Amino acid sequence: MSPTNETRLACRFCGEALRTSFADLGETPLANSYLDNADPDTADPRYPLHARVCDSCFLVQVEDVVPAEEIFSDYAYFSSFSTSWVAHAEAYTKMATKRFGLNASSSVIEVASNDGYLLQHFVKAGIPVLGIEPAANVAKTAEANGVPTMAAFFGLNLAESLRNKGTRADLLLGNNVLAHVPDLNDFVAGLAHLLSNNGVLTMEFPHLARLIEDAQFDTIYHEHFSYFSLLVVEKVFARHGLRLFDVEELPTHGGSLRIFASRSDGAARAEEPGLAKVRHDEMAMGLDKIDSYAGFQARVEAIRDGLLAFLAKARADGKSVAAYGAAAKGNTLLNYCGVDASRIDFVADVSDQKQGKFLPGSRIPIIAPARLRDTKPDYVLILPWNLKREITTAHDYIADWGGKFVVAVPELTIL
Repeated sequence: MSPTNETRLACRFCGEALRTSFADLGETPLANSYLDNADPDTADPRYPLHARVCDSCFLVQVEDVVPAEEIFSDYAYFSSFSTSWVAHAEAYTKMATKRFGLNASSSVIEVASNDGYLLQHFVKAGIPVLGIEPAANVAKTAEANGVPTMAAFFGLNLAESLRNKGTRADLLLGNNVLAHVPDLNDFVAGLAHLLSNNGVLTMEFPHLARLIEDAQFDTIYHEHFSYFSLLVVEKVFARHGLRLFDVEELPTHGGSLRIFASRSDGAARAEEPGLAKVRHDEMAMGLDKIDSYAGFQARVEAIRDGLLAFLAKARADGKSVAAYGAAAKGNTLLNYCGVDASRIDFVADVSDQKQGKFLPGSRIPIIAPARLRDTKPDYVLILPWNLKREITTAHDYIADWGGKFVVAVPELTIL
């Protein structure tokens, strides 16, 4: 029997054939490909969005359907627009400075440093930094804000180039970048090469356990190539000479892990209790057994059906529906569910980089949050549900006209 397309796909970590489906979301546009106009005669390019799990190493991943350069070279996401995320970053810098004794003679390097939202705090403390950011437009903003940043994609070649010039990191970090890497082995090899002998590496990424537990299927999109458990991350990092010595569970992005690693050939660091705890939790969930990944598709379909039923009832009752947050996860949700501007009037977003544009696929217009007061929608669907507390607090005035916030994941809930 000739192999199917599924059996020809290979795991981006271990190279084994991918045979097991995790979530098939059909064909959708790139989640961050916001439109300048909603020309009805121009169709948005759509690509298969199908997450599979490797039967051998258990890495959940989507097919690399679009080169990373097409996604990240000019990027619409600026981290500084989320006040809670900037506060999270500042708390991290204070923790890292104290825990690892960073000072004016240290070298801090961040991969995928965005607009300098995190490194700015090290700069203010007089600690030398370097940001590495693939999106030239975002890197330019960081430079303007006084954060030394190079616009480049990170990998082993860049790490070797920097190291040959005498640049190595005492603290090397990356937040929510690991998922965005198509060539996982090259990227992690680069991290190991750039880290100083006794340096520390920290990475934050959404935890696959939380994705499964809370049915966070909308966090699956083309630029998120991989979805990680601690189980898998330890294997990936060990292959490239990096040893984890600690992990923290974070509430960010619906539940994330922050791992701490050092070079296997560097100074030995005692393993902290957090590692044993998360390992145990993942084993209890069965993340080391392929059967544990079954059934996710049915939960995805239930969320779709719940959202569509809510929108149909709102229309039947003569209620207006808007959305808040032009987030990538929202685009996955809307496109998978087949929701467009005929069902949601607009999406409000604080980023002036997105205002005046349209969501890909759904063609819903993006406007400034001030318009909420003018239009007084009956319901506001929060697309970045991970920021619902921040959003509901900042816009609690919608209750003045009887408006209510709504989230669709993990189930349709009127707040």
